[in-house]
Amino acid sequence: MNWNLSWTEALGFATGALCVWLVARQHIANWPVGIANNVFFIVLFLQAGLYADAGLQVVFIALAAYGWWTWARGAGPATGDALPVRRTTGVEWAWLAAAGVLGTAALTLLLDRATDSTVPFWDALTTALSLTATYGQCRKLLESWWLWIAADLVYIPLYAYKGLYLTSLLYVGFLALCVAGLLGWRRTLAAGPRPATAVTA
Repeated sequence: MNWNLSWTEALGFATGALCVWLVARQHIANWPVGIANNVFFIVLFLQAGLYADAGLQVVFIALAAYGWWTWARGAGPATGDALPVRRTTGVEWAWLAAAGVLGTAALTLLLDRATDSTVPFWDALTTALSLTATYGQCRKLLESWWLWIAADLVYIPLYAYKGLYLTSLLYVGFLALCVAGLLGWRRTLAAGPRPATAVTA
């Protein structure tokens, strides 16, 4: 086993774990921490030949800016309440499913024909799952955690296959944190809306 741990992977591990823990607690600081994590992973994934995952980090940065804004804005200036956790509607599920399937197919084709990726389908699938999950997280959709869980179950063996063992281990931790986040957000949903200060505490 050839395990060459880099500072980039170590910093990606630390910021990634902190980010998911903050999301599970509905702490708004998850967004700037997540942006730092994205920067580390851009470098790491380019070195590993995971091009879709590297490009995904750029999209994550844009989504993080959007998520930061929506969480800071809350339910709206008129109410002053925090953005509430809610269920995903049927229409939202239809759009997310369509985007996921089309995104996976398009990215698989692109990676297979335009890059030297050895795992085009799996790289594309995790990219599509991660994008839909992040959008759901921006809107505080409870079921976004299920999308992250599905993505993590693919990421763990994928990163181990590419020799990114610490990152693979990180995603085992992500998986546990996602389960905790799902349970926590479910309790929040059952308890009703939270005050605006709760997202920054």
